[in-house]
Amino acid sequence: MTIGVTVLFVLVVLLGALVAAFVYRLSVLRRGGTAAILRVTPAAAGHGWRHGVIRYGENSLVFLKLSSLRPGPDIRLDRQGIELGERRGPRETEYDIMTDEILILSVVDGERSYEVALDRGALTAFLSWVESRPDGRSMRGRPA
Repeated sequence: MTIGVTVLFVLVVLLGALVAAFVYRLSVLRRGGTAAILRVTPAAAGHGWRHGVIRYGENSLVFLKLSSLRPGPDIRLDRQGIELGERRGPRETEYDIMTDEILILSVVDGERSYEVALDRGALTAFLSWVESRPDGRSMRGRPA
């Protein structure tokens, strides 16, 4: 009988921790940001897309997946390291989760590459954030 009570207690504690993680993540997502769909590339056509929220900081962008219980950001892109690639519209099965209003932008940050799907207003904000970054030469000598 004590083994059954112990197992039940452990299950209740684990369930409580899971609920706490879910509530915390929900509160983090509700603090605001820009809706985005992102995937790590290369990926098979139409696969790997994750819905989430992006937030802009002074030196980095963070992506928080909607379906994650991770306490912090799932992806962090360094503002100085971002290189922009081609733009395109959704293709084939991507229309299952996107509309014609969405544009997809290839982004490289160091050794990792991504595709970010944003509506036109969010894309303008993203491009403005990237293009307004300080010049690397002006950053020399500044503390990190």
